Amino acid sequence: MKRPTRCIAAIAGALLLALSSSHASGRATGSETLAQVKGRGVLRCGVSEGIAGFSELDASGHWSGIDADFCRAVAAATLGDGNKVAFVPLRTSARFPALRTGRIDLLARNTTWTLLREATVGVQFAGVLFYDAQAFMVSTKSGVRTLSSLKGAAVCVQRDTSSETNLVSYSNARGLDLKPLRVASVNELTQRFNTGRCSAMTADASLLATLKSRAPDGPASMTILSERISRQPHAPAVRNDDIAWLVIVRWVLYTLIGAEELAVTRQNVSERIRDPNVARALVPDETVTASLGIDAGWTLRALKSAGNYGEMYDRNLGAGSALKIERGFNDLYTRGGLMYAPPMQ
Repeated sequence: MKRPTRCIAAIAGALLLALSSSHASGRATGSETLAQVKGRGVLRCGVSEGIAGFSELDASGHWSGIDADFCRAVAAATLGDGNKVAFVPLRTSARFPALRTGRIDLLARNTTWTLLREATVGVQFAGVLFYDAQAFMVSTKSGVRTLSSLKGAAVCVQRDTSSETNLVSYSNARGLDLKPLRVASVNELTQRFNTGRCSAMTADASLLATLKSRAPDGPASMTILSERISRQPHAPAVRNDDIAWLVIVRWVLYTLIGAEELAVTRQNVSERIRDPNVARALVPDETVTASLGIDAGWTLRALKSAGNYGEMYDRNLGAGSALKIERGFNDLYTRGGLMYAPPMQ
């Protein structure tokens, strides 16, 4: 047990050193991005062009989805108001350039966390918001029920995604000779499939579930194959040159997860926070808060805005939504899932 303890201490020390160095450089705040957000009075958050359950604009101009709610939680933490978000819909190919150039402050766009992206694209991921997996969907009447039955077939896939890379690698490794038909958007993905340009489409299983629910001939007309060819951990991303901003975004996420572990909700947080044990788990040390340059109470503001992780999941993806996707890996570790929050203190 001593080695992990030393490791955690070393990481914490490195973080504090980095934050101290920021102050030593003369900056008035721990985070340049946070200073820009405060100066602007709005958090600019990159989202999808419209994926139900994640980020979707309705007829009244309201953005819904778990990614959109996470943006609101960060806005509440940093600006005191979860409505102070400017949602920026982005095509897949535009998401990382928008982040790197400062067009957006935060990317929450069902984006897979990979080493390649962190090492080469100039971004860092703040933690897993949703565990997904890559799947395939076909027309039910085609009779296809296994990937091997698709050998030699054309498969529609969005370009510039991990799904595209995974499709090629999987096909080559198994000699399936699948022929990628690369498209630029989700709309084009469905259009090409519906017009018979490809025999199957591949994407995250959650996206396919959304498309199936909206199939022109009804959900029963489409079948999602049971096989999964990769795990897709979706994570919010920030630029890699602002560690304090990364810490803020990351711990907004962990606050929401940790609150669910403690059964702290948007409705009962004001009462439950009086418990010293709950406060210790959800309220950061004042010194840490000051070093980040953020106003005290930021984690509780995020929780009051979005609710805990379970609340966000249920209303956007789970039992309270039209999609009704089971929690699975996205459940708490105490219930067989992968979600848990590291200790705050």
